[in-house]
Amino acid sequence: MKRIEAIIRKTKFEDVKEALLQSDIDWFEYHNVHGIGQSREERIYRGVQYSTDVIERVALTIVCRDQFVEPTVKVILDVAHTGEVGDGRIFVSDMIETWSIRTGEHGDTVLRDKK
Repeated sequence: MKRIEAIIRKTKFEDVKEALLQSDIDWFEYHNVHGIGQSREERIYRGVQYSTDVIERVALTIVCRDQFVEPTVKVILDVAHTGEVGDGRIFVSDMIETWSIRTGEHGDTVLRDKK
């Protein structure tokens, strides 16, 4: 099992969410986060000047079986990409164990199979 953590632009969240649901990822966690990036320049958006040093993002966390990692990462890369500085990052790490609180099952059997 793997844990995929993606930090994406807030403006891309709805598109990424829909793409993940269409690709049979039926559960993930997300929350709003703030980060500090490498770019420290001033930008103008709709006539308002703002700093790019603190940026609002959405963090997604997905736990899946190993065979679903590559397709899941590809969906996020394809949909979240704008080509601009600050598109985000994706991190993949090993998941040692998982349990279902309701049933007490453990291992990858607690993950739903793709449809």
